[in-house]
Amino acid sequence: MKWLKDLFGKASSAVPLTAAQEEALAAWQKRPAEDMSRSHFRTRYIVVDVESSGLNMVRDSLISIGAVAVCEGVIDANDAFEVVLRQDEVSSHENILIHGIGGSAQREGVEPADALLAFLDYVGRAPLVAYHAEFDRAMIGRALREFLGKDLDLPWIDLAWVMPELFRELIDGQVVLDEWLQRFDIENILRHNAVSDAYATAKLLLIAQARAVTQGKDSAAVFMDIERARRWVRRGG
Repeated sequence: MKWLKDLFGKASSAVPLTAAQEEALAAWQKRPAEDMSRSHFRTRYIVVDVESSGLNMVRDSLISIGAVAVCEGVIDANDAFEVVLRQDEVSSHENILIHGIGGSAQREGVEPADALLAFLDYVGRAPLVAYHAEFDRAMIGRALREFLGKDLDLPWIDLAWVMPELFRELIDGQVVLDEWLQRFDIENILRHNAVSDAYATAKLLLIAQARAVTQGKDSAAVFMDIERARRWVRRGG
């Protein structure tokens, strides 16, 4: 989305990285692009959720990333990722009460550049999935620019746009994630925990994939097309 790049600016070329970090980043950039035309059940999707110091995509900081893989139509509990990025300034008490990541955990987190490189290594070139993905995409994208000096064009799918297209008989428009979870009796064990939120969203992705196959919408590329089309209609053409 061009507006995200316009809002947060271009990548900085002055970010100092160690030789090992440069090598890890270069290795990720050499990975082949994912084939987005393959069937859902032959594709590895990464469902992502983030926790931050607030909801301001320009000012607030990325605190943690949680992710769960959906591979060939199955959630693999062993194929998950979680990292807390070290914070120079601990977020507010009110913010900590929301996500539960205390001051000590924030101060003792992983160095941001290493945390982001670990995330990229986990993801590879797989499509990323989230619900209301603009926030997750913006926070991760800004962190990549700030700590790695790169504006990486990662492939994202937003289920908030895809689900209403697949289930028009239920909801024809955007709603909060919890409404979809309630409709399909999906439990979110620990709300506002990045991995728990990602796991609940992964279950929703499985439902989306199963319905999509019956409608001939059997690829990540089609999901991306659905999102683009619905956004276009929302803007009024």
